Amino acid sequence: MLPENLYKRRRGHDNTSPQLLLIVTNCVILAVLISLFLTCDKINNFFWAAMALLALYNAYNIRRNREVYNRLNTIVYIISIIGMALVFYYIHKQPHNC
Repeated sequence: MLPENLYKRRRGHDNTSPQLLLIVTNCVILAVLISLFLTCDKINNFFWAAMALLALYNAYNIRRNREVYNRLNTIVYIISIIGMALVFYYIHKQPHNC
């Protein structure tokens, strides 16, 4: 009763853009790093090393997918980076229960 090709995956049907995947990856990694390496009195040095590796991954990913990053996508990417910096600042300055 069901059509034969209803549950077949379409060829090339991965419609998530590399830009969106990069932004989601950045947000998830930042959340994990903040929860693991941000203590009450200081920021662990591994946090900064992991952020440097994340920056290198971002540069590599942007160079690899250069044709995707037009002006609008670049603006969205920069806004997401600024938003993540604001989240880091807010969480770091917020009083903790130590």
